[in-house]
Amino acid sequence: MKTNSKILVCYNSPVSIFPVYNGKPEKSSLRSKDLSESGFTKELGIITRSLKENFLIVESLPISGNIENSIAKITEFNPDVIFNFVESIEGIASYEYCIAGIYELLGYQYTGNIPSCLGNCLNKERTKNILRSFGINTPKSLIVRNKGNVEEAKFNLKFPVILKLLNEDASIGISEFSVVNDFNSVKERLKFLFNTYKQDVIIEEYITGRELNVAVLGANTLPISEIKFTGLPKGLPKIVTYDGKWIEDSVYYQNTKPSCPAKISPVVKAKVEKIAIAAFQAMNCRDYARVDIRLSKNNVPYVIEVNPNPDISTDSGFARAASAEGLTYSDLLFTITNFALARKLNDTKTKAS
Repeated sequence: MKTNSKILVCYNSPVSIFPVYNGKPEKSSLRSKDLSESGFTKELGIITRSLKENFLIVESLPISGNIENSIAKITEFNPDVIFNFVESIEGIASYEYCIAGIYELLGYQYTGNIPSCLGNCLNKERTKNILRSFGINTPKSLIVRNKGNVEEAKFNLKFPVILKLLNEDASIGISEFSVVNDFNSVKERLKFLFNTYKQDVIIEEYITGRELNVAVLGANTLPISEIKFTGLPKGLPKIVTYDGKWIEDSVYYQNTKPSCPAKISPVVKAKVEKIAIAAFQAMNCRDYARVDIRLSKNNVPYVIEVNPNPDISTDSGFARAASAEGLTYSDLLFTITNFALARKLNDTKTKAS
């Protein structure tokens, strides 16, 4: 039976701000698009139809840089819950947490994670510092500021290492060239990243081993997923690249396949689930998040990313894990929406008491 709650799906229209997104030199003068964002617009109809299976009134709203206009439309609709799919504004990922802050200032309940969590998790250095303060394993790392230098004598990381943009997600800037084995390659990669993205870079020790994704829904883990690199040509690093996530005709996309539930021993499964929940709680996540973990050769889990408000489109790893748990896509959206509706009900009771 449908409820008469009013649900507003907020999302950001795709905007390309970088010359390339996949972390590789341009092969033509054509400006590449951010497929991580544009892919969502294809899912929007499915999302709204799925929500309408349980809620009577569902509308959607693209959020742009014209915040005054967005605020006016939100308040005019006056939703019971905002389903928050906003990942950036005008292509700037660091504005993601600001939008959640606006929802709070307006007094609306919304799905997913709070501003401080979104901001902390976007900054990989801050994430690692928080995780380490809780005693959670994460690869050793160092930060190189935009256009800065790193001295070989002070470089204390073990090779191979992987270089990532400090404040981006969706694997933007990550390619087969991101994993390097010597200091000269580090300098070359830094030069490319600085010139292309104009951002700080994090360098971390590359953990050779299996890659696992743990979807956390509420306070519980869903079945663990493993990224299988079977078939990837020899010599290419076994990592999740931008191509692997978004470019369907790429070598990485065709040879990085998820397997869910992952085939791991009960002992390793317990360790992975424990560290995923610990990371979720350490970063003060809410409702849902995905914790990406690398297993060392000795089956020691290392948290490499904590992703609040991760991709939950129909073909996402999160939706796959939910399906393995026995949840339909409508069930997943209904569950996440109800977390926010429960908070709204609690607020109403608190104000009435």
